[in-house]
Amino acid sequence: MKSFFDWFNNLYPVWLVSLATVAFFFPQTMLWFGKEWIFWSLAASMLGMGLTLSLDDFKSIGRMPGAVALGFGAQYTIMPLCGWLVATLMQLETGLAVGIILVASCPGGMASNMISYLARANVALSVVLTICSTVLAFFFTPMWTSLLAGSRVEVDVLEMSLSAFKLTIAPVTLGVLIRWLLPKTADRIGACGPTVAVIAFTCVTGGIVAASAEAIAANFGRLAFAALLLHLFGFGLGYLVTKLFRFPESIARTVSIEVGMQNGGMAAALAKQHFAAMPLAAAAGVFSGVMQNIVGGLLASWWKRRKSE
Repeated sequence: MKSFFDWFNNLYPVWLVSLATVAFFFPQTMLWFGKEWIFWSLAASMLGMGLTLSLDDFKSIGRMPGAVALGFGAQYTIMPLCGWLVATLMQLETGLAVGIILVASCPGGMASNMISYLARANVALSVVLTICSTVLAFFFTPMWTSLLAGSRVEVDVLEMSLSAFKLTIAPVTLGVLIRWLLPKTADRIGACGPTVAVIAFTCVTGGIVAASAEAIAANFGRLAFAALLLHLFGFGLGYLVTKLFRFPESIARTVSIEVGMQNGGMAAALAKQHFAAMPLAAAAGVFSGVMQNIVGGLLASWWKRRKSE
């Protein structure tokens, strides 16, 4: 059974693109997957993340403070500013600009841990960075979205902070508590965590594509190019900054992947809740999820064939 789940999870980009294609050409197949489904499915995937975490994972932060500080700082400076830069350089219309900035202001995506493993990077550091950026997303995501997109659209920082809290802190904390109090139960449920995350974001993608099919069709090229540009900036600058600070290759790869890969599902869920009148804002999260997996997968294949320190 475990080998089946591994096989299923490794084909995540295939399921993502396949369902997005079906939802685009036949929207009625996924229109039922609306705002509430999107929110709770992402919360479930965050619970799955929490179930896999132990107190030792948090203690490991103290064993590599420099790398953690650099990775966290890069995540919440490089990416938001790159999102604003892409929106400005491409002169994106309001909805798409807000979506790109929102994606860039979100924490690292859980798929980054798998990509780090494939790229022979530091998986422990990847997990710690994902935890740190996710736990503090309730503050940094609304803050950056307000600072960088506030001139384009009204951003309710308090409401967005509350939504991000419900989507990240609450389910992750619940998962950690279950693991602490009922470790055997956590092991049984947590084993399905990655698969739940794959299914959740695949369905989120399908639901948003179905609801935004017309807007996506009219802006497909700009959506795809904006998302691609954002993630190329993230991967490239994350690697470059880490090398400038003379960290070893494995750390540079890890930070590159963490900075370059965002939680597109979270961005899509927040956009659906707070920018419902702008379908392209949520669509940006979907395109981000697709593009980062393509770029991350290609990069992992490249690095896998090259020695890491």
